[in-house]
Amino acid sequence: MSDPLDERDTAGDPLALVARAAQPYLDGLPDRRVHDRAKDALLDELDGPLPAKGDGAVAAVERLLRIGTEAATHSSGPRFFHFVVGGSTPAAMAGDWATSLLDQASGLWAASPLASRAETVVLRWLKELFGLPASFGGVLTPSATLAHVTGLACARHWWAGRHGVDVTSRGLAGLPVMPVFSSGLVHVSTRKALQILGCGRDTLTTFARDEAGRVDLAAMDEALARVEGRAVIVANLGEVTTGDSDPIDALADLAERHGAWLHVDGAFGLFSALSPRTAHLARGVERADSVTADGHKWMNVPYESGFSFVRDPMSLSRAFGTWGAAYLPDADDERISYNMLGPESSRRARALPIWATLRAYGRDGYRAMVERHLDVVEHLGGLVEAAPDLELLAPVQLCIACFRYRPDGVPEEHLDELNARLGEALLADGRVYAGTSTYRGMTVFRPAPVNWRTTEADVELLVTVLRELGAALAP
Repeated sequence: MSDPLDERDTAGDPLALVARAAQPYLDGLPDRRVHDRAKDALLDELDGPLPAKGDGAVAAVERLLRIGTEAATHSSGPRFFHFVVGGSTPAAMAGDWATSLLDQASGLWAASPLASRAETVVLRWLKELFGLPASFGGVLTPSATLAHVTGLACARHWWAGRHGVDVTSRGLAGLPVMPVFSSGLVHVSTRKALQILGCGRDTLTTFARDEAGRVDLAAMDEALARVEGRAVIVANLGEVTTGDSDPIDALADLAERHGAWLHVDGAFGLFSALSPRTAHLARGVERADSVTADGHKWMNVPYESGFSFVRDPMSLSRAFGTWGAAYLPDADDERISYNMLGPESSRRARALPIWATLRAYGRDGYRAMVERHLDVVEHLGGLVEAAPDLELLAPVQLCIACFRYRPDGVPEEHLDELNARLGEALLADGRVYAGTSTYRGMTVFRPAPVNWRTTEADVELLVTVLRELGAALAP
């Protein structure tokens, strides 16, 4: 096979292969190991020289499905707790297939009114879901990191403007370092966004009152006074090791008092707004100047999906628009070209999976899923507290349980090494997937059950497997 044109009359055949493989694969997820290292040998079949004459679409897709359904990390299943990763709801997955089928160039209204209108609708629905003001502007991004880039680019434009510089046209040359303040809960993606924006990864200053990283409001207040409010505050809603959050209302008070910009990292924690049980954690987010969140975490839409919202809608076009290219349209409130409002020029129609899942399950369905996960992680926390060889290290607040293996007779100085080895053993075993992190200087587990399929039985298996593997490793 040499030319795709030769397959124009059978173009649907490879898609039919995927459709036929989907149901048995999805049905088997609850019984599969999350990752089977014995299947890694299949990855070699992806390799080899670039063929001069191809196999044809059917043969190529058959090979990909055979390798992928066996050797993939099955993170769409109910027992992937490593990082904060959701799966894909049935509607979101189908919406993603439709996105590839329609293959819209979503950056320009002229290229796809469908993609542009869908994004506008989705952004409005998301603001309603999270309780953000309808007046906020927004744009969909590939990830929370790019959502941070978007929000912090708006903050950078605002900050440079206070120094009399249009940073969009003139850049950062000659400007001082932009002060960025946060607590010890700040995520590495915020630093990466600052790095991308030329502000510097390590220019961010943290103010923590304890070893857990909780914010020192008084120290931040003093620092803001020293820079006369020309600063950006990053509030963290949902930290990845414990689920802890900054007091957003209190940080909003600081921002208001000093005239600073408040940016909220709500990658998964913004979903706390959906339940009365956790809505207090998100209190004050409506006062922020910019807010970010992920779709491929607690929303359970396929990778890649992020959202960025800003209080002043015009700040997006000031940071990313006005390119001066004759073939590109000017900004339009109705026929929106979203590539003028974010860092990407070429964009897939990532609104379609979000539209499909929100239309399918609505506000009540997402609240039910969030509250089920809250129940699951509370159950996990209870199992940990009841186990004589496990130690819960932080209160269960959101969708993460932070704990370590601590059997009798093991000295404190040996626990980090034991837990690190147990983490490696758990990933090698593959029945459940939960890696380790560091909390207050200790090596810990921090599983985050946010997959729509996950139930209490799945976290019960996690505890069983951890204790089984731990007993084999402990001296």
